[in-house]
Amino acid sequence: MNNLQIPPEAIVSTSSTKPIELYAFIDPVCSLSFDLQPILRKLQVEYEQYFTLRIVLSTKLSTLNSFCKHESINDDDFTHPALPSVAIKAAELQGKRAGIRYLQKLQEQLFLDTKNVATYSSLLSIAEQAQLDMEEFKSDIQSKEATRAFQCDLYISNEMDVTESPSMVFFNERIEDEGLKVCGVYSYEVYEKILSEMLDIQLNRQEPPTLDELFLRYQTLSTKEVASIYGVTNYAAERELKKRTLLQQLERIPMGNTNQWRLKTYK
Repeated sequence: MNNLQIPPEAIVSTSSTKPIELYAFIDPVCSLSFDLQPILRKLQVEYEQYFTLRIVLSTKLSTLNSFCKHESINDDDFTHPALPSVAIKAAELQGKRAGIRYLQKLQEQLFLDTKNVATYSSLLSIAEQAQLDMEEFKSDIQSKEATRAFQCDLYISNEMDVTESPSMVFFNERIEDEGLKVCGVYSYEVYEKILSEMLDIQLNRQEPPTLDELFLRYQTLSTKEVASIYGVTNYAAERELKKRTLLQQLERIPMGNTNQWRLKTYK
């Protein structure tokens, strides 16, 4: 955990009055970054009144530079390690929520369905599943705007000296104060303590939404996530999730030592 200053280029104008700015640096195709997702979600559910979350994509500059040499990516078989990140930034051009939907669906395809997400054709398919405007997405993924947005993320990573994905950086509302950088993935309680200490208050935990509302927001959740958010046992969470499977509301995806549950209406 390191202290650092926020670079001026990373400051975005916002009407939010939330006291904490939280930067999550992730590599969208890194499994450790996927492991950070449940922590970010629980923080949002319980303490979103205290912070604004900004997702920053991290990929090696050499990877992006070689990507920029390609004049066209119309070939369905075109593949490049930087392409998923550029696609996420292209989705964000349709709005922040569209970008988040696209990121979630991309990680779901990669880590739950074990599909290749580095080809142009697969990224188009993900855009359809994320319900994006397809003509706009096809144009944006090849645009200078999407590439520049990705370059901005890389610049922020460099300026904040973030060399590891995932990492999280916390800043309070006093710009002159140093931020706190946390590299890797820790227990949820560590991030909870950081929020409390930076705010110098006793955190007020929000009541979680209904299970239906939770799935409308995140579409895919694990048994462990649901149990953690509602403070119940894995058994109790699994029993409730199975009920919704029988009602054809969710589908179960076995994964390792837990199950993932996906909203059936989210295709």
